[in-house]
Amino acid sequence: MEALDLREMSRELAPSLEVPDALRDAAIGTWHARMINEYASSRVFAALSKQLERCGFAEDADEARQFADEERRHGVLCGAVVEALGGEAKGELFDAPEFPEHRDAPPRAALLRNVISICCMSETVAVALIGAERLEMPEGSLRALLTRIWADEIGHARFGWRLLERLAPSLTTTEREAIRAYLPIAFAHLEAHELAHIPARGAPTGGEAFGLCSGVDARVLLRETIDEVIAPRIQFLV
Repeated sequence: MEALDLREMSRELAPSLEVPDALRDAAIGTWHARMINEYASSRVFAALSKQLERCGFAEDADEARQFADEERRHGVLCGAVVEALGGEAKGELFDAPEFPEHRDAPPRAALLRNVISICCMSETVAVALIGAERLEMPEGSLRALLTRIWADEIGHARFGWRLLERLAPSLTTTEREAIRAYLPIAFAHLEAHELAHIPARGAPTGGEAFGLCSGVDARVLLRETIDEVIAPRIQFLV
């Protein structure tokens, strides 16, 4: 475990919030968990940038490194909400899981497996879920903060789809088959990971204004995003 202390940076960005006492603890817990997860996501994009570099995509690697910076900034922004709610923007980063090298696949196919999983799947789901949450928030400083995060997530997802569509025409049969074989695994991992982080409950009264949205609705949106957005768009590889 690695200590994470964002208090100083987060306090400078803390929005002005007035939260009912009944919602305070839940809101702090939600935004604290987001702080950890967002900051930890920087490690994924840092590893992806190295894989892009090894495959000869220097400009794309630079962009992925920028995404890593953005994820760290997201952690600070989520920490700012924690501080505004009366919590502390510090905690422990969980040990990073081993970045998938996919040694059973050719290098470009291994790269695209990760791009699909990270950007085309996970970040596309993030765009949908954060976008829905944002729409349920009233105008104000918290919605503006969430909009900054949402805009970056849109960029991360678009990066993946653009790279996949750019490289797809030149994929060999072997590369295409290696990617195709991975898709059921990627979809299963995506669903399991997201469901583990989405509570199976509705939103508390007034909770939407502070990011405490309905887990029931989020689970429906997750399923719709997979079935109606991600799966059809990736269908050309199948």
